[in-house]
Amino acid sequence: MDQDQLYIGIDSGTQGTKVVVFSRARGQIISSADASHQIVETAAGGREQDPQWWIAACEQAVAAALQGTGVDPAKVRAMAVSGQQHGLVPLDAQGRVIRPAKLWCDTETVSQCRVLTAKVGGEAAMIDAIGNQMAAGFTASKVAWLKAVEPDNYERLDTVLLPHDYLNYWLTGERKTEYGDASGTAYFDVRRRCWSDILLNAIDDSGRLQASLPKVMAPVEPCGQLTARRAEQWGLPEAVLVAAGGGDNMMAAIGTGNVQQGILTASLGTSGTIYAYSDKPVVDDRGELAAFCSSSGGWLPLVCTMNVTVATEMFRHLLQMDLKQFNAAVGQAPPGAEGLLLLPFFNGERTPALPEAAATLDGMTSVNVKPANLCRAAMEGATLGLRYGLDVMLRNGIRPTEIRLAGGGAKSDLWRQLAADVFQLPVVSPVSTEAGALGAALQAMWCYCNQNEGETSLADLCSEFVHLDDASRARPLGEATAFYADLYQRYLALERAMRPMNRGAR
Repeated sequence: MDQDQLYIGIDSGTQGTKVVVFSRARGQIISSADASHQIVETAAGGREQDPQWWIAACEQAVAAALQGTGVDPAKVRAMAVSGQQHGLVPLDAQGRVIRPAKLWCDTETVSQCRVLTAKVGGEAAMIDAIGNQMAAGFTASKVAWLKAVEPDNYERLDTVLLPHDYLNYWLTGERKTEYGDASGTAYFDVRRRCWSDILLNAIDDSGRLQASLPKVMAPVEPCGQLTARRAEQWGLPEAVLVAAGGGDNMMAAIGTGNVQQGILTASLGTSGTIYAYSDKPVVDDRGELAAFCSSSGGWLPLVCTMNVTVATEMFRHLLQMDLKQFNAAVGQAPPGAEGLLLLPFFNGERTPALPEAAATLDGMTSVNVKPANLCRAAMEGATLGLRYGLDVMLRNGIRPTEIRLAGGGAKSDLWRQLAADVFQLPVVSPVSTEAGALGAALQAMWCYCNQNEGETSLADLCSEFVHLDDASRARPLGEATAFYADLYQRYLALERAMRPMNRGAR
């Protein structure tokens, strides 16, 4: 083994791009940088970004990370990309982006979901065909929307890529995808790990769409080598390998060591996700659990909620607080926020399937509408929404003994304790809470080792390099768990009562 190998992990998310440089010899991240993204929102539920913004952020963040103390670009061996899932990046025959990417949180395609579900024979037939329901966030309905609403753009379509695929294309010139991210398109059969002709024909039976799909890679395969142009731009060796990469949840699973059974990860990011590793597909007959493939060789049963830090950031900005002030305010309010209870469906909701829902703040009186209570209600509402996701996991036979927290919310002591009390399980954070970027760096190492050093186990690499922060551990407190068990029942009752209105709130 050549000494002091460096690996770059790129996490291109909704709000920005994070880049880490990981040293194999030192067993840790030695440099990091980030850059923010804009987002275009419409009242109809549209959520879009120009992929050029991702490239600009990637260029900036990689260059800054390579300037870190002790980073020798000549020692970089491989890199990988973690990308926001489900987004539609349509390219023409010249490889140019046809229109802005529609994102995972775009809910403008609800009618296309209904049409496609009906065309394949209903919800049960949909689950039988691909292992998943047709969620508004998934890519299939976005392709159908493009065909129906922007037919001229659809006629120009030559390649359909996901966000992480597009960044791989920019880095290598290769148009490929990977099992894990592909399984979130809703035209990929997760049981057989191949494109679904049933769903593709439901969108377009001419064969054009099938012809526009990229080659599917196994997660240990390299996408290609860094182009000479990119290598020169960053001062990197031309032989740098670009690994398959994957969706942000798949990469965060690697970054939290969630590559073997018995571990559950919960991400407190823009959206909220709860997922576990499985060595076989886990298909929910109700369709509430996403039966994804993992980017580590197995499967990744996952539940997604659309609003976590979306809710807390919205109230933080409304009240003109910085993060320290916001967390202090949450700590000042009592559990239950003196009766305020938030259904945090600002972006609609995926689980339960209410893509057209709107947020609801319940229990307001003349004495409890205070800044501190609003902050607490936002954090509690987001966490109670994730608890619904945990119930879906439990219903499908997943039995965790501990939850590993990732995402921005995991950095908060108060939020970790709240999560332990609401989930009624111990929680702990990895030393690096930037699980997506770390997971990408570790997948890059896995790919490089298998190409150059012989067969290497990803589980062994995670065991060696993913470290848990013992100081972050939080255990459920008896009195608090009882309180939040009751509050969760009130949350479920409120959601049920609002459901008739939330089916078409937008």
